Amino acid sequence: MTTRPVTPQPGAGEIIKFADAPPEEMTAFDYVNFPAYPAALAEHFGNPETTIITSEVAAALIPTASYEGVRYPDLLIAFNVNPEFRLARKGYLIPEQGKPPDFVLEVASDTTGRIDETVKRDAYAAMGVPEYWRFDPSGGQWHQAPLSGDRLVGGEYVPIAITRSDEQHLWGHSDALNLTLCWEDGILRFWDPASRGYLSTYVEERAARRRAEDRVRQLEEELRHRDGS
Repeated sequence: MTTRPVTPQPGAGEIIKFADAPPEEMTAFDYVNFPAYPAALAEHFGNPETTIITSEVAAALIPTASYEGVRYPDLLIAFNVNPEFRLARKGYLIPEQGKPPDFVLEVASDTTGRIDETVKRDAYAAMGVPEYWRFDPSGGQWHQAPLSGDRLVGGEYVPIAITRSDEQHLWGHSDALNLTLCWEDGILRFWDPASRGYLSTYVEERAARRRAEDRVRQLEEELRHRDGS
């Protein structure tokens, strides 16, 4: 099912915009934004007209310009929704979208680690978020585990199975995304079982582009030498 983006019409009442995320909530840059995972996930899923993939943007059940009852997940993914509503309100209002986000992830820090596993977990369960994941780059200093996830069953979160091959490699499968989340030596990765490959990071994309450009230059040089011989 798809939804047609609709721009809120003037005169329909003032849209209450969410407040920007407070500084202590902004922990996603190094592990979500800099690797360009929102872009990689957007390319993977497609359907930009009906899919929201965003970072550190408000999510709530009630419209408010304050921080009360609002969470700012480090990664939020929702399918079959209206991105225009999210842009107009500067956040994801669940009743307006008609459903909670399908997937939420929080990255641990020394200031947010404890509430990720308690206050935020309870909040996302109350919002009805089907999957809530936590990633701790420290390896378990700030969360109880380097990688953990919960799936909503009967209104309560049930832990998702996490496999550990060694101290530097853990993974668990997200049914919401049909991707495997990986903790690899403190780095977050997304593995696609269908293509049997990782979603590329910004650094990997740039390296691949440089290799392709180098190969083109090499072929051009070989052609010049051949034509001149």
